[in-house]
Amino acid sequence: MQLSITIINLFKHMFNKNEGVLDRRIRILVGVLLLVLSYFLQGPTQVVVLILGLIAVGTGISGVCLLYKLFGISTKAK
Repeated sequence: MQLSITIINLFKHMFNKNEGVLDRRIRILVGVLLLVLSYFLQGPTQVVVLILGLIAVGTGISGVCLLYKLFGISTKAK
């Protein structure tokens, strides 16, 4: 039981939101634009743009950027 509580606390600490509202909106907008652009591309470029779009939308929706976490950056208002 104690282990499961420790794991839950670890995930809560690891995935605290670190993106501000404007940052999240920009990421979602750019991500959607990349997803639309990937529809018109072909080959490896399409896959790369699609993945980048999914990452941008995913981080925008979740509010968590793992690179921000790695470098200790936060755009979220305190």
